[in-house]
Amino acid sequence: MAQVRQSQATLSRLLTCLGRNDNIDAVNEGLLRLVVWRLTALKNGERPKQLTLDIDGLPIEVHGHQSGSAYHGLYWARIYSPLAASLAEICDMVGGLLREGNAGPAENADTWIPHLVLRLNESSGAQVRVRIDAGFTDNATLEALEGRGIEYLGRLRSHTGLQKLAAPLLKRPRGRPPEQPREWCHDLAYQASSWPAPRHAWCWSCRNAPMTCCCMPSSWSPTSASSTGRRRRSWRFTAKRGSAEAHMGEVKSALDVHPSSTDRGVSTVQAAMARNEVSLLLSLYAYQVLHGLRCLLEPQTRQGWSLSRMREQVLKVAATLRLHARRITVHWVPPPTSGSRRC
Repeated sequence: MAQVRQSQATLSRLLTCLGRNDNIDAVNEGLLRLVVWRLTALKNGERPKQLTLDIDGLPIEVHGHQSGSAYHGLYWARIYSPLAASLAEICDMVGGLLREGNAGPAENADTWIPHLVLRLNESSGAQVRVRIDAGFTDNATLEALEGRGIEYLGRLRSHTGLQKLAAPLLKRPRGRPPEQPREWCHDLAYQASSWPAPRHAWCWSCRNAPMTCCCMPSSWSPTSASSTGRRRRSWRFTAKRGSAEAHMGEVKSALDVHPSSTDRGVSTVQAAMARNEVSLLLSLYAYQVLHGLRCLLEPQTRQGWSLSRMREQVLKVAATLRLHARRITVHWVPPPTSGSRRC
């Protein structure tokens, strides 16, 4: 039997329907519930007590003059500048917000992040803390998080003024340097140009590398008895953002996200942006399906699976489904180079 595919007009009507105000909220809510469902399934129904939300930008290149897109000199292309949120514990994508191509790094973050944290808190019952990059440490975002009692940890951009402030605390002690890495961490009261008052910051330096300084404004007040250990744990906690950025990169590279809706005809710019935001959210849904499947395959095959490998070796092969009362069994015929597997 020939495979029947949906026409372009059918897909456009679907995006238009889902892009309405009452429907796009349901699409966002469905993505959040999918993440919470998988999180509780991994814990055998036990709800977590604490969750970490990673927030970062996800620039997406577009082709042609899509509504709201703009040329960006850093990427040498016309882009959108959406925000993406992932859950650090299981690397799932919790939500996305499409923004215009010329949007600033923290634009709309002061309203979108607290709303997402509130919905995640209500759905999971866990205490949610936010991990942000240097682009989101503006005063509006930090005040929005502090005003709602949301714990956050964010990195600051290093500059000359910050280096001078931390230099007296990072002097090399007398004597020969030890063979083992030596680390320093100190408290600072730092005030950026956009902040109305100083905020608590932590300074970090490692001796075996060139002297560097990273300050992190935080609502986590370390106790006097264990401040050094708390600062070190917080620095390592910030360094784990790299895994979240890698998974966000997979969304663009493996799923080939390219929103294509325009404001041709009677459509408005807002309607075209809504359809493109739905396209972004559907790509995050696709990531969730592939990511959840590879998490099931890795313990069985004892191999690491990328999204590209999942797409080529799992989705593009023949498979059969067997429906049971409480499970779905997938049996597929893998490429000739490997044996048949069952999950």
